[in-house]
Amino acid sequence: MTRSLALMTAISGTLTVSGLALLVRPAAVRNLLSISESEGAAYALRIIGAMLFAAGLFVGGFAATLSFNS
Repeated sequence: MTRSLALMTAISGTLTVSGLALLVRPAAVRNLLSISESEGAAYALRIIGAMLFAAGLFVGGFAATLSFNS
């Protein structure tokens, strides 16, 4: 495994896990970041979580493509 492939896999895993945590438990992250308990904050955290999760999937897909083409 090349260094770039290992780095892409680590970044993908980090993005995916953090995005999934924001999607599943926005209240826990809101308390951790000391954000107010408004409905808008919950929606914003879920949107950010979905974006991070999608970014992790894209980076993971690129890493898989790179590993298959090497």
